Amino acid sequence: MRIESIALFGLYSILLLSVIGCTVGPDFVRPEVPKTDRYTHEAGPNATIAADGKAQRFEPGAKVVADWWRLFNSLAIDAVIKDALANNPGLQAAQASLRQSQDLLRAGYGIFYPQVNAGFDASREKSSPAQLSLSSQQGTIFNLFTLQATVSYVLDVFGGERRAVEGLQAQAEFQRDTYLGTYLALTGNIVNTIIARAAYREEIEATVLIISIVKEQVEVTEAQAQAGTVPYSNVVSLRSQLAAIEATLPPLRQRLSQADHLLATLAGHAPAEWTQPEVHWADLTLPIELPVTLPSELVRRRPDILAAEAQLHSASANIGVTTAAMFPSITLSGAYGWSNNSIGSLFKNASSVWNFGADVTTPIFHGGSLWFERKAAIEAYNQSMANYRQTVLSAFAQVADTLRALEHDAETLKAQSDALNSSEEALRLVQANYEAGTVNYLQVLAADALYSQAKIGYLQALAQRFQDTVALFVALGGGWWNAEQKSSDS
Repeated sequence: MRIESIALFGLYSILLLSVIGCTVGPDFVRPEVPKTDRYTHEAGPNATIAADGKAQRFEPGAKVVADWWRLFNSLAIDAVIKDALANNPGLQAAQASLRQSQDLLRAGYGIFYPQVNAGFDASREKSSPAQLSLSSQQGTIFNLFTLQATVSYVLDVFGGERRAVEGLQAQAEFQRDTYLGTYLALTGNIVNTIIARAAYREEIEATVLIISIVKEQVEVTEAQAQAGTVPYSNVVSLRSQLAAIEATLPPLRQRLSQADHLLATLAGHAPAEWTQPEVHWADLTLPIELPVTLPSELVRRRPDILAAEAQLHSASANIGVTTAAMFPSITLSGAYGWSNNSIGSLFKNASSVWNFGADVTTPIFHGGSLWFERKAAIEAYNQSMANYRQTVLSAFAQVADTLRALEHDAETLKAQSDALNSSEEALRLVQANYEAGTVNYLQVLAADALYSQAKIGYLQALAQRFQDTVALFVALGGGWWNAEQKSSDS
């Protein structure tokens, strides 16, 4: 009993050491939020200029709605995104990775509990007379049955296991942020592709119209050349112009086909098995009120920044893991069971066996491996910190680029809209003069061609304005946190 009391006292001392033990390695502290309250060096305007009858207004600090794509008021966009969220393989892979990391974290928590196992051994053995110092030349043959339960518990005195679980938690956060980034990229790509498809269809129609007009010009000029009223070089010039315009049509049709195929892929379907929705400009509404998340909030919301922060957290935890490896490790273990040469007598009191004890292992010399592993972990942390800062800078630059792009888009669209209106007015005047007999038909066709070309430039500027609006919502993180807030409130 005295020996057992001493042993129990030793175990209690070790348990006490575990309770008051320290956690080595740095405690992770989130990087500070930026002090700046804007993205561009010059203070940006509160609104763009009015273009095509619409001026977009910027609202700093305004809420970014989670389903921001609904601001375009397109049922087709809503339907495709709903389909994609259910079927996109990339999003499903990100969800599976997230669940995997969460399960690994739950598995990691098991280190904080005693590990209990049960075992049963049955063997037939022959003893050696020489081993037992017996004079008999024949050993004893016997059966041995053992049934026992074992318990072991690793005392995390220096916090290495806690840091390892902390690293698993950071990895789970990283996978969550990766999933959010995948979700954001998917929705943004879908809206952009639908906008591009609408623009390509309109450009193709305008180009086909230009081609038909130029063909008429060629026919009229050929007739004039045959009549000797114009030189034949005019015909050659128009044919060259016609060929150049016709050459722009196949690439436009190719881009439309690629947009169709991309949209099917984003929705999670094979191109041959999916019908694209028909979307025209009349089906789309340009969002007027545009939120601008403050930089201090962006670093706590944007998925790629949060993912970089999670990697930084994981690297910080790994410093603790490698530091704890340089200190002693303590494991408590114990076993209780029965052992007998007859299975019928296995559970008699005389067959009971037990043991308990503690194992302490401390590193003495490892050739510098543990020391340099810790130094490598510190450098990995420094690398993650640099990557985090680069991610933040890139995110700020992306928002700044998008804000400026929306300003310039409005200016470009206004110029293209003015050009379109002017060419339309010129066409009406030429048509009126033609009806009055003061101009020839060739001048009417030329005015038609100029109008159609102005319309193509207008469509391209309009599409760019829509797509940069999408880019702003994506650059601001997409408002996923407001979806979580909404679900928690409900």
